[in-house]
Amino acid sequence: MSRSVAAGRAPLWRDRTFGTYWVAQSLSAAGDSFAYLAVPLLVLQATGSVAQMGLLTAVAGAASVVAGIFGGVLVDRYNRRTLMIVADLTRLVLYAAVPLAWLAGPQVWLLFVVLPICEAAGMLFQVAAVTAVRNLVDSDRITEANGRLQATYAAAAVLGPLLAGVVAARFGPATAIAVNAASFALSAAGLWLIRLRPVQVDEQVARQRPLAEFLAGARFLWRQPVLRALTVLLSVFIFLTYGFVDVLIYHVTHDLGGSEGTVGTVLGLAALGTVAGALLVAPLRRRRGFGPTWIGAHAICGFAVAGVGLATTVPAVTTLTAVYLCCLSVGGICSMSLRQEITPDHLLGRVTSAFWSTHYALGPAGAVVLTWAAGRHGAAAVTLAAGAGCLLVAVGGLFTPIRRAGAEPAAGQPGLRPAPAGG
Repeated sequence: MSRSVAAGRAPLWRDRTFGTYWVAQSLSAAGDSFAYLAVPLLVLQATGSVAQMGLLTAVAGAASVVAGIFGGVLVDRYNRRTLMIVADLTRLVLYAAVPLAWLAGPQVWLLFVVLPICEAAGMLFQVAAVTAVRNLVDSDRITEANGRLQATYAAAAVLGPLLAGVVAARFGPATAIAVNAASFALSAAGLWLIRLRPVQVDEQVARQRPLAEFLAGARFLWRQPVLRALTVLLSVFIFLTYGFVDVLIYHVTHDLGGSEGTVGTVLGLAALGTVAGALLVAPLRRRRGFGPTWIGAHAICGFAVAGVGLATTVPAVTTLTAVYLCCLSVGGICSMSLRQEITPDHLLGRVTSAFWSTHYALGPAGAVVLTWAAGRHGAAAVTLAAGAGCLLVAVGGLFTPIRRAGAEPAAGQPGLRPAPAGG
């Protein structure tokens, strides 16, 4: 699109459809941060075991990966807005059941039922939400839209953990989960008010079996040199960091003697890093290019993760976690925007699904290993090893097509030409 046309358009924040979607998802993100903190605290309060926290994270993560395999198929076949509303209502009902059951005493087994189903619904929602951006804004505004969405999610997440820590300390973690349940009602209501641009459905693909449809997305992903390299490297990165929050909570409460409120403060203030990353990603990518931005972000992530377990004060842990979340946001938005830009719309759900399912596949195992090792050897040793691994992931990017990927994914750039959509 020409500069003159772009200059004549209204700012993105004045787009009513995008704005409604933006507000609804920000409210959902604020509530979601309650569960982000409350569920691990609920398990730790009932069992006192960081390994149990890791096991629950692993089971929920495995359900998310399985859901991801078919989530893209559903997103490319059916109305994306309707799927997001259904996912929101499912999580509303299931999360609301937790505080009700807790009235009779701790019911840890229920979390092993509720959380996997909610994570599966959440994966479907995320795949639909990512693809919906293509149906909300023009292609040249995708990175800007993603940056604004992620920045607002993060801003809401700053307040969420702070309030969650206060609520959990005063009323218990189960009450914090009830707040999270209510947030999904607000998200569903907001989605009900918007309409997305129609998706062009490939009728030939729609007649295929779900597994064949998923494989079509996987083949597209594998034939893109940059996306293929990202998938492989992020699989290792996710293995190393999937249990990071559990280890962080254990470190703050066990090693530093912090309370539920302290944990909420750490996660809330650290979320400012995600805000910073979301605001920085678009200018960084324009000036430095995709490759240097992605590689640099993950290298800094490695140093930050290594330092968290070695930190002996709460402010130091908070600062390092903020740096980690900032760079995680930059790298994540970069890779997400790249997929949205170069993938045909009718394949976007399946490509997103294949991408997430593949690189999250090792996450549950990583969470079990990280939390078990933290309980046995301490948080410092675990974060040091995980941080070194993250740094190696960044170094690995220097020897792949990621390094040469430019600032804008033009069709003529090496490694960024769209692969055949038919698989």
